[in-house]
Amino acid sequence: MVARRFAWMITAALLAGAPAHGAPGDAERGEEIYVKRCMNCHGEEGDGLGPGAERLNPPPRDFTLGLYKIKTTGFDDPVPNDADIYRMIEVGMPGTSMPGWGDVLSEQEILDLVAYLKVFAELEEEEPTEQLDYGTAVASSADSIEIGRKLFLDGDRCSECHGVDGRGDAIKKLKDDNGERTWPRNLTKPWTFIAGNDPKEIFARISVGIPGTQMPSFADPKSKKKLSVEERWHIANFTASLADPAKTVRAEKTVIKAAKIDGELPSGPEDPAWAAIEAVNFFMVPQMFLEERFFTPSNDTVSARALYNDRAIAFLLEWDDRTRSTPGDAAAEKIADPGIAEDGIAIQLPVSIPEDMEKPYFVMGDAADPVNFWHWRGGTAEEPESVALYNARGLAEVEERDAAAAGIAAKGAYKAGTWRVMMTRELTTSDAENDLQFEEGRFIPIAFSAWDGSNSERGSRRTVSTWYWLLLEPSVGSKPIVAALIVIVLLLGAELWWARSATRKGT
Repeated sequence: MVARRFAWMITAALLAGAPAHGAPGDAERGEEIYVKRCMNCHGEEGDGLGPGAERLNPPPRDFTLGLYKIKTTGFDDPVPNDADIYRMIEVGMPGTSMPGWGDVLSEQEILDLVAYLKVFAELEEEEPTEQLDYGTAVASSADSIEIGRKLFLDGDRCSECHGVDGRGDAIKKLKDDNGERTWPRNLTKPWTFIAGNDPKEIFARISVGIPGTQMPSFADPKSKKKLSVEERWHIANFTASLADPAKTVRAEKTVIKAAKIDGELPSGPEDPAWAAIEAVNFFMVPQMFLEERFFTPSNDTVSARALYNDRAIAFLLEWDDRTRSTPGDAAAEKIADPGIAEDGIAIQLPVSIPEDMEKPYFVMGDAADPVNFWHWRGGTAEEPESVALYNARGLAEVEERDAAAAGIAAKGAYKAGTWRVMMTRELTTSDAENDLQFEEGRFIPIAFSAWDGSNSERGSRRTVSTWYWLLLEPSVGSKPIVAALIVIVLLLGAELWWARSATRKGT
C-alpha cells in the first residue's frame, strides 16, 4: 500500500472530475476511510479478498480490475463517472451485502473514498470518453408496455435468462468473468435491483449492460439483438411493469389471519379459493446462528396464507425459486451448483401456545420450549415429494415422528419460477403433549425455513424467518348481530324520546 500512497500523492490533482456533490475527493483521507469501513470485505489491496469475502454472495468487487458493473458512461467505455461510484457508496446495492453509507459518511468523505478507490485500478488520470445517450424518454403506457413485452420475448432476447414472466427462471447456468455463479434478476422483485428500479435506471442497465457478467449491452451495434433508443425505453417500461406489489414485505404485516369457512378446505395449492385470501410476506435470512452456518442464500422472501374449518387448518406457502431442484435429474443437475438437494419449505410452531410473550428459540426451539417442525421436500428423480414431522429442542435434539399419523399432509406445485405448497393438519390431535393444539382467537407463534436445492442448500444450510403470528379468527355467530340490533333499538328509542321531549317544550 506504500507504493500506492505515493501514486495518489503525485496524481491527486489530476483526478477525474468529481460529481456535482462537492469538491474533488482527497485520496489520502479516502484511504483512511477505506481501511476502517471497506477493507474487511474488499481486502487490503482492493482485490475483493477481504476476511469476509467467502461469506458473501455475490462476492465483493475487485477494484484492481477497474471493472465497474453499474455505470452511466458508454457501453464500451470502461471508465465510470465519479458520480456512478459515489452513488454505489451512498445508497449501496440492494440484493447484495454492499450497504449504503450515506447515513454514516459525509458527502466529502464519500468523495474522498471515490478518489481512493480509483487508485486501485490506476484510473486517477482517466476520464470517460463517452456518456450514455438517454435520447428522448418514452412515457410508460399500455401501448409502450405491450411493445416492450414483445421485444422482451422476441428471439428470447431477454427471456433467455430472465424467463417468460421475468422471474429469472430460464434454464441456464450463468457465471461472471471471474467464474462466480450468478443468477438472473427476478424482475418481479424491483427492490432487489442493484441500481434502482425506475425506468430510467432500467434503461441504463439495458443500454450499458452489466460489465463482467452475462448481461449484455443492447446498444452495442455489433450485437444481433441490438435495440434502438426508443425500443430500450419500451423494454424498460415493460420491465418496470413486472413489479408484483403482492410480494412486497410490509413491516406492519406480522399476523397471518386464518379465516374460518363452513365448507371444505382448498383441494390443493392451485385451488382458485386461495386467490381470495390475503397473503402476508416475510423476509428470509441465511441461517448463520447454528452449525452448519450458511451465508449465500438465493431466496429472500416467503408468503403465507391460511384457512380453517371446524376440523382442520390449511396453509399455502409461496416463494420464488429460479430452478426446480430434482436430484437425479440430468437437466436439473446441469444448472445446479455441486451437491444438488431437494427444494423444501417448513413451518415451525411451538408445541404449546405461550401464555405470555415468551417464545422458543426461532431456530428449532430450545430445551425449555420445544417446537413442531413440518418439513415438505420437493422430491428426487426416484422419490416423490414428501412431508416430515420433527419435534425439536434445538438442532442437537431433533426427533422425527410419523407425519401421516399426526395428520399432516402436503402437496406442492412448481410453475414459472414459483413454488406453491399447501400443508394441512387437523386442529387437534390425540397427542397434546407433543403436538400443538390450534385454538381460535389465540395468537400462535409461527416461523418458516426454506431450501433451494440448486444452491446446495440442505439441513442447516437454509434461509429462516424470525417468529411471526398466526391467528385463527373466530367465526361470526349470531351474538354480534343481536348485540348490534339491541344498540340500534336503544338509539332509536333515545331519538324518539328526545323528539317527544322537544315537542312538549315547544308547546
